[in-house]
Amino acid sequence: MIDKRVADVAEAVAGIGDGATVLIGGFGEAGSPTELIHALIDCGARGLTVVNNNAGNGHVGLAALLEQGRVARMVCTYPRSSHSEVFEAVYRAGRVALEVVPQGTLAERLRAAGAGLGGFYTPTTVGTPLADGKETRNIDGRDYVLEYPLHADFALVKAERADRWGNLAYRLAARNFGPLMCMAAKTTIVQARALVELGGIDPEHVVTPGIFVDRVVAVPRPMSEREAILNGERYP
Repeated sequence: MIDKRVADVAEAVAGIGDGATVLIGGFGEAGSPTELIHALIDCGARGLTVVNNNAGNGHVGLAALLEQGRVARMVCTYPRSSHSEVFEAVYRAGRVALEVVPQGTLAERLRAAGAGLGGFYTPTTVGTPLADGKETRNIDGRDYVLEYPLHADFALVKAERADRWGNLAYRLAARNFGPLMCMAAKTTIVQARALVELGGIDPEHVVTPGIFVDRVVAVPRPMSEREAILNGERYP
């Protein structure tokens, strides 16, 4: 019997070791798997390459992972946002490397990995420092930059509902990069607000089929990053 449910977040992230490449879903707080990130801190993995749309806020979640010195390289679109003081501090101190990727290119690199593509050409970044050292090609009179797929060892994703097969449904904008990351990683780990029985998700509402998911854990009351920042909370 297929059953991808695990007992807790510690079991969910078991096996993530030093040097792993980890995709972390979220667009700011929306869709951020905060409890899985905290479990990743607790498991002790270091030297991680982390891929996310931004670079964390406050002192919880991804920001806490950076603050604890667990991230060697950050791949993201927006390294600085309204409450991203941790990333700026560790970057200026030379404790983390940074690769900036335009948001659409980031999404397409993830999609290319999941679809088994070897790469794609995009006009984004042409003539900018982000294109330095990359192959370029002129197609029909327009310049393009070659970008490669963004594969990963693990993906940490937040869903609204999951069943024991790993079928997922998301809540509104919390969906963001989640479906693409599920397809681009060797092992996909999901925290869901509710675990339902088979048939508990309308097939028309399944966004990520269970074939792309390896572990699911229930987190019925996930942390509010916004409230944590307002309250000055830190992790651990």
